[in-house]
Amino acid sequence: MRGTLSDDDSNGRRSSPGRELEEWAASGAMSLTGRPGESPIGPPAGLIRKLHRIANDIARISERMGRAVAIDPVALLGERAAIAGLARRGDVSCGGAARLVRAVDNWIAVSLARPDDVDLVPAWLECACGDDPWKVIRDTAAARTAADLVSRGRMLGLPVAALPTGRAGRASPGFVRPGRAIALEGPIPLAKRLQDMVVADLSALWAGPLCGAVLAEAGANVVKVESTTRPDGARQGPSPFFDLLNGTKRSVALDFTSDDGRRTLRGLLARVDVVIEASRPRALEQLGIDARAIVAGGGPRVWVSLTGHGRYGQEREWVALGDDAAAAGGLVVRDGAGPCFCADAIADPSTGLVAASAVLDALARGGRWLIDVSLAAVAGALAGPTIAAGSSTRFDLPRARSAARAAPALGADTAAVLADLGQTA
Repeated sequence: MRGTLSDDDSNGRRSSPGRELEEWAASGAMSLTGRPGESPIGPPAGLIRKLHRIANDIARISERMGRAVAIDPVALLGERAAIAGLARRGDVSCGGAARLVRAVDNWIAVSLARPDDVDLVPAWLECACGDDPWKVIRDTAAARTAADLVSRGRMLGLPVAALPTGRAGRASPGFVRPGRAIALEGPIPLAKRLQDMVVADLSALWAGPLCGAVLAEAGANVVKVESTTRPDGARQGPSPFFDLLNGTKRSVALDFTSDDGRRTLRGLLARVDVVIEASRPRALEQLGIDARAIVAGGGPRVWVSLTGHGRYGQEREWVALGDDAAAAGGLVVRDGAGPCFCADAIADPSTGLVAASAVLDALARGGRWLIDVSLAAVAGALAGPTIAAGSSTRFDLPRARSAARAAPALGADTAAVLADLGQTA
């Protein structure tokens, strides 16, 4: 499949570090990278040209299949920060929920974004935490190996990862171009224009919704599908950012805890052309949803699964969020004091773009596809050594596009969408 993270820019030329640094500074992403109170840090070498290659693939295929989608992929990295007023914080993520911590032999990244994550810290470290879990994490990690901390954390369901110790920029095993794509046997769907396709977006937060927003801009009819009991947590964040990712979609809300709701969900997924989801496979299996069986049985043309570390093997159970997933792939920058987070949860928007490119390419090829796009693997393919930036390098602040319209209220279009698909609630 296309979507290869290449070393060439969109014009097929090798990019120089100077050109990459200049664009990094102008995009606003540089202002989000580095330690507070110090000069910001340059990008990983190759990051910018690889992102442009993905954006170029999206523009080319979307123009052929529907409407051309033009994306500035580097400026896009700072949109959430621009809306939420975030800034660089060095070894603390821009959003504040993740930190890079020194273990006895390596650095680890851990996210405490959810109340449950904080509650797991005593069991993870086998000690009391008091009022400051981060102090306990720092003190305890300094005497433990990274492998031990990561293994135990993942067993408990914590988003934790160690920085890779090999060469930066090498993709993790199993990463094939935009992800692990499997062509499935089954009825071959008739060719359709993108404008005639329906996309069910079950994802939340940033990466998956960005993929859906790109497909909507290309002309697809994208439906955001949420649980009535656990809707997208981004609804609680800055509304301009939620609107930016979901304003061009219709909203369906179903009760995933009820038999009727799960039956309706399975019927909906069997009738659409594309499914975007960002759950661990076990979560969907508990709802009676087998992605491979649904696609191979004549369901969607393309099912794209955005995972933290992959949907196969032991990795399918590992939890990841944007910042710790970026660290897992080595997508960080470094100064004399150690690693710093690169921009804002960079694995999220990067993976959203890679997923959109992969879906468009699969639709253009025809047939039926199950695609696994892992945040950590995308980060690994984008990583590289830090490009040095001088203290006098001028940089712009991050900026965000304006949403086309406000996102619909939760479930506002449920009845209409189900009727269009020949279903009832």
